[in-house]
Amino acid sequence: MKTRHWGLLASFALMVLVPLAAAVFYLFAAAEDQYASTAGFTVRSQESSGANELLGGLASFTGNSTASDSDILYEFIQSQEIVEAVDARVDLRKHYTQHWPGDWVFSLWPGATLEEILWYWKRMVHIAYDSGSGLTEVRVTAFDAETARAISRAITEESQIRINALNDQARADAMRYAEADLAEALERLKLARAELTRFRTRTRIVDPEADIQGRMGVMNNLQQQLAEALIQHDLLRGTVSAGDVRLKKAQQQIDVIRSRINIERQTFASSNTDTGGVGEDYPSLISEFERLTVDREFAEEAYRAGLAALEVARDDAARQSRYLATYIKPTLAEEAEYPQRFVLSGLAGLFLLLIWSVAALIYYSIRDRS
Repeated sequence: MKTRHWGLLASFALMVLVPLAAAVFYLFAAAEDQYASTAGFTVRSQESSGANELLGGLASFTGNSTASDSDILYEFIQSQEIVEAVDARVDLRKHYTQHWPGDWVFSLWPGATLEEILWYWKRMVHIAYDSGSGLTEVRVTAFDAETARAISRAITEESQIRINALNDQARADAMRYAEADLAEALERLKLARAELTRFRTRTRIVDPEADIQGRMGVMNNLQQQLAEALIQHDLLRGTVSAGDVRLKKAQQQIDVIRSRINIERQTFASSNTDTGGVGEDYPSLISEFERLTVDREFAEEAYRAGLAALEVARDDAARQSRYLATYIKPTLAEEAEYPQRFVLSGLAGLFLLLIWSVAALIYYSIRDRS
């Protein structure tokens, strides 16, 4: 073989065989066994369809936020907060630094800060989350099976605590909003009733419609009396002389009745209290009364709706509407599955071979051009 062939073989040994042998030796001689514990859960939402249907969907503000809760939980499991909570239960530093520096690749170094533990946490805790179904599966690896299950159980319990906190916040918000809406509806009802009371006090009329019906009764009675007086006058005129006292008296009665009818008619559109009016024309009074009545009825409906919404909020607050459903309880491993020594050795050999091949091609390309 030529010199360049020996150089190529030497570079292959230095860049591929020696590093691969070192990696295989480390994986099989120095790397500690790791045990995996798996837990699976999802956020479920309890429906309260009965009350909502009866109340016409007034409780729809509670909503169904299962998907968003699962997203929150996914981010929470990767957060610094859960690392602090689990560390307080399991003592992550003590467990993951016990094999340092013998297994420096897979161990946590002593004196690591909380941010560095969070970085290491993402190496040892793997999350599989399906946003469509909301299913979350967590796999925890540790240097012994009991610790792996303890960490997995701690993650599940902390996730349940977080869901309960979200529940408490949602219930408190729902109650606060319902109480605020009810208070607003109550103030609106008080204002509407006060306006209607001021109207009745000002006009001295409880119900303009009933009052005008009474006045129309008076008008109808006067019209009937006028018709009778006219008939009586016509009968007298055909039987007595023009200067008869009875005929003058009948004519006088007709004039009085007609005058009273005119006065009564003026009271419907006159604001003159001297004629028997109420100080305002009746069309304006009726329009104002109808407006005040509509405002009061609307305020009463809003108040009843507010009461119903508050009852629904209390009903939802009486039970846990969202909860963590565990479909895989934290498992206890019987044998070590990690590190996957053969897989990692094969990947190391493949990448080393690729790096060596690229380096050799670059070297020969540069040499040929020069």
